[in-house]
Amino acid sequence: MTRHDRSTTRTIRKWYAAVATAGLVGTLVTGLTVTGAQAAEATAGASLPFTSVEAESATTNGTKIGPDYTQGTVASEASGRQAVRLTAGQSVEFTLPEAANALNVAYNVPDGQSGSMAVYVNGQKISKTLAVTSKYSYVDTSWIAGSKTHHLFDNARLRLGQNLRSGDKVKLEATSTQVTVDVADFEQVAAAATQPSGAHSVTDKGADPTGQGDSTQAFRETIAAAKGGTVWIPPGEYKLTQSLNNVDNVTIRGAGNWHTVVRSSRFIDQSSAPTGKVGLHDFAVIGEVTERVDNNPDNFVNGSLGPNSTVSGMWLQHLKVGLWLTGNNDNLVVERNRFLDMAADGLNLNGTAKGVDVRNNFLRNTGDDALAMWSLNTTNSDSTFASNTISQPNLANGIAIYGGRDITVKDNLILDTNALGSGIAISNQKFLDPFFPLAGTITVSGNTLVRTGAMNPNWQHPMGALRVDAYDSAIEATVNITDTTITDSPWSAYEFVSGSGTGKAVKNVSVDRTTIDKVGTVVVQAETPGAVRMANVKASGVGAAGIYNCPYPTGSGTFTLTDGGGNSGWDSTWEDCSTWPKPGGGNPDPDPDRNLARSRPATATGSADVYTPAKAVDGDPATYWESANNAFPQSITVDLGKSEAVRRLVLKLPPASVWEARTQTLSVQGSTNGTDFSTLADSKGYRFDPASGNKVTVTLPASSPDVRHLRLRVTANTGWPAAQFSEVEAYLA
Repeated sequence: MTRHDRSTTRTIRKWYAAVATAGLVGTLVTGLTVTGAQAAEATAGASLPFTSVEAESATTNGTKIGPDYTQGTVASEASGRQAVRLTAGQSVEFTLPEAANALNVAYNVPDGQSGSMAVYVNGQKISKTLAVTSKYSYVDTSWIAGSKTHHLFDNARLRLGQNLRSGDKVKLEATSTQVTVDVADFEQVAAAATQPSGAHSVTDKGADPTGQGDSTQAFRETIAAAKGGTVWIPPGEYKLTQSLNNVDNVTIRGAGNWHTVVRSSRFIDQSSAPTGKVGLHDFAVIGEVTERVDNNPDNFVNGSLGPNSTVSGMWLQHLKVGLWLTGNNDNLVVERNRFLDMAADGLNLNGTAKGVDVRNNFLRNTGDDALAMWSLNTTNSDSTFASNTISQPNLANGIAIYGGRDITVKDNLILDTNALGSGIAISNQKFLDPFFPLAGTITVSGNTLVRTGAMNPNWQHPMGALRVDAYDSAIEATVNITDTTITDSPWSAYEFVSGSGTGKAVKNVSVDRTTIDKVGTVVVQAETPGAVRMANVKASGVGAAGIYNCPYPTGSGTFTLTDGGGNSGWDSTWEDCSTWPKPGGGNPDPDPDRNLARSRPATATGSADVYTPAKAVDGDPATYWESANNAFPQSITVDLGKSEAVRRLVLKLPPASVWEARTQTLSVQGSTNGTDFSTLADSKGYRFDPASGNKVTVTLPASSPDVRHLRLRVTANTGWPAAQFSEVEAYLA
């Protein structure tokens, strides 16, 4: 989906619209790293028919690049943020971990260049070469704020013509152009399937399996003839110059996605919902999409497949979107597919979906959310993204849930989000109306997030590995996040935010059982009012501090983090809400002379007109809080974020001479929990005089307890029948 920033500014930071990040070394088996610290990932992700080997772990005379998290660099979009750069004559040699007869390579070449790589098996050069090109790379989306030229990698596949065993070696050598090799997938491709009994073959209607002639009409006629049955696409390559429609109550099956290839950028395009189910199985659809044009239906499926449909065993590549689904797709199952090199989303349930199950798929190098549910026009409900492996979405999120009722995201493995996104986003960002916000129960369980989260380049705003975002409306659904593994996040682990900068609340969220191994900044990045309960969250390798608790806008409310027990490794708090933590920068000792109340959440018993309590902690002496008039006593309370040894208060009124001298009678109270308050300074009158700066100092006894919540209780004001403060400042000394 197209993303647009609708931003609210303040002095220190601006907020983002979501569009939609230290090295993966070694071997990737069935979509899961199995060496070193990543062995715990073995319960998440898809069961895959190939084994992946990272180039940086192979033998090479090229140059290893990365790790790099800088948006727009080649290494930042690579798996593990590392790759191997080869000039002509240089090579990288892989040792096969399992038997294989085919390979797929993720690679980059400089913009505007094409060429090939020589292939060697156990030292012997074979006759086949691997073609490489920049044709499908270097995508620009200038209408997406913060995007840069991206989609720097591409994938190319080759059948080796021989069966190799575990331990055999395959070498790739650059011949004429520079090639950066990221990862190689090795696969044992089964023999081609045979035509099912009773199936209608497209070649019987004149389809050309050489790929030279246009087979569109033959496909259409075969589909029409096979209603209620099966369309068979024999081994070969078929060119379609137009999209298919009226695909209804039919199964389309190929001989296997390495054997049957359809060259088409728009395979099915139908807005009206079929009345019968559709099956799409076991062939490849490879397009020619080189740029993202959102008005074009350059998708494998655009529209509806009808209820109870299935999509499995597909290889989808070089399209805008794999499946952009509208209309009736109830009880659809999408499983065991490969989505490679999409210019935008891999799959988007664009409203109305009910009971959809997207499971056991592999997605790499998508240009927007890899998997998304967007509840536009009507709500998505009772649908699931489960056991998928998602690698390198180079713009936006790995998985994004925009609204919907009773949604499940479970047992997914998401790696290396690059820009403007998180590993998983649970969001009420609507983009368009009518939108249906999150409702019912949202279940996020058993997911593993590796190097996910990113920096938003618009405002230098970090996005967490898992984000809950009350963008356009408060989170009212119950959100249960359990059994999560977060590894090597470059920024924060959990982010709770209102991405529009409007202070919508994140509520009803619980987090239980999380293992965090290395996080760049903080475990919890709380930037909006709300309440979250966290239990059994165990963190190690925290880069800056445990908690960043700075709701925005100032005065919008407080964020309450309830400790459910069993937490460890993240009990510190970032002290300075005016700055962002730096990855690995630690939590510097705070300035002992700082104003503890500056920009902290403030509440009051009442306010007159626009004179809200936030104006008493905004650092501007010209703005002020005024309580309800003629209604003493009145109070203002400031949440300091954590208990502090407050010993001095400075209370101010605007210094302008139009403010006459006055005396306010007040007491100072403090609390550690925001409920039970004790008196720190007894009630007395304090005189504010413009001649002396219109400010007073209240000194608290050295024996005063540490307090988190500081309250001023005002019972009288000789200058106006209300409590008034332009600044409430709190200091340690």
